[in-house]
Amino acid sequence: MDLIPVSGGATSEMVGGGPCNSAKALARMGFSTTFIGGISSDNYGMAIERDLSDSGVSLDLVHRSDLPTALAIATINEAGLASYDFKLESTVSFNFHSSWLPEQDARVIHIGSVATLLEPGASELHKWLSDKSATVVFDPNVRPSIQSDKKIYRNSVERWIELAKIVKLSEDDFSWLYAHSESDVIANWLSRGIEIVVVTRAERGLSAFTRDGRIDCPAAKVELVDSVGAGDTIGAVIVEGLLKYGLAGLKADALKRVLERAAKAAGITCSRAGANPPWKEELDLAL
Repeated sequence: MDLIPVSGGATSEMVGGGPCNSAKALARMGFSTTFIGGISSDNYGMAIERDLSDSGVSLDLVHRSDLPTALAIATINEAGLASYDFKLESTVSFNFHSSWLPEQDARVIHIGSVATLLEPGASELHKWLSDKSATVVFDPNVRPSIQSDKKIYRNSVERWIELAKIVKLSEDDFSWLYAHSESDVIANWLSRGIEIVVVTRAERGLSAFTRDGRIDCPAAKVELVDSVGAGDTIGAVIVEGLLKYGLAGLKADALKRVLERAAKAAGITCSRAGANPPWKEELDLAL
């Protein structure tokens, strides 16, 4: 649950968490989407269930527990960009275990954020995903306030690179994780089997890198409320493009169209409070 400051010193409680936001955004695009994760029986958990269900996300594979919901306490700076402090210990949100992770496979599995970092759940997830044939989209969604040791964090990210075909991360993620230049890291990832790397650059748009080259796309111009959920919305539109064109088809003009759609969708999310991504009809009309 995101606790977001609003005018007058009040706090707004909004459903959050990167993979949850992406699931919601993808379901709103009209795709059959299932959320895998722990949801608490507390009041926050009930709010999460309602929000995901109202967006059309299936909760058939959710692990329900009386453990509390994890909290992300947001700070919004003058530019509207969010940073977070977390209350994660002994929560249901990252309590992944092989006993409840599903056997089912999928066309695409989108995975990332803190769930791929925190142990022992992260290793349980890595083992589970290693047995799947789905195309994997990975978003590290780096949170230095949770793990400040760059080497530990970098090693965590690198092991997921071995399973993924598409990686989406922010420019800030790159600059914090790696001393090497962005181009060197991306070249290394592409040489190891990654097909597409998407780098988000806030108000400067986003870039996609493949073995065929680089495509840049400007950001959509909007009146910024906050950036909460913008990157997660981009991740969902990348999955939408993957489902529409296939991995082999995400090249040249098709990949550029996906980036433009992602930028517009992220702009809509940024134009309103919290992680409230657009519905398909709304995005189609905006384009």
